[in-house]
Amino acid sequence: MRDIAAKAGVGLGTIYRHFPTRADLIIAVYRHQVEACAEAGPALLASCESPHTALARWIDLFVDFLVTKHGLAAAMRSDGGSFEALHAYFLDRLVPVCAQLLDAARAAGQIQADIGAFELMYGVGNLCAGAGADSRYDARRLVGLLIAGLHQTRSPG
Repeated sequence: MRDIAAKAGVGLGTIYRHFPTRADLIIAVYRHQVEACAEAGPALLASCESPHTALARWIDLFVDFLVTKHGLAAAMRSDGGSFEALHAYFLDRLVPVCAQLLDAARAAGQIQADIGAFELMYGVGNLCAGAGADSRYDARRLVGLLIAGLHQTRSPG
């Protein structure tokens, strides 16, 4: 906590006043990063050249989030109530964003029609679970193959 206060340029008391426990600070950081990922979806959809590209870039951000939070999630599982609430928040915020991206790519005829947002996110999450454990495993590469596999070049129907 001292290091965090020093990097933030505030006193230790300020940190503890806003975040009485280490878990409170971790939850605040986690929620902030979930929000950033949620807000990125519509922005990417508006700025990318295609819905499939927006989906691929959002999934890349999602992978960054998962890989950096994997150890945190394991630590938080010990506090079941907090973890369950945070996990529900994560799903409530990110599944609709992923669904919006999938729907746009589907409407443009750029992806296969039979994948749901939760299913895709769950699959990506499972591919990221082993990230960092073995240098021979590249979760980002496998997620890229998954997203490329969704791509469809022909028109729907």
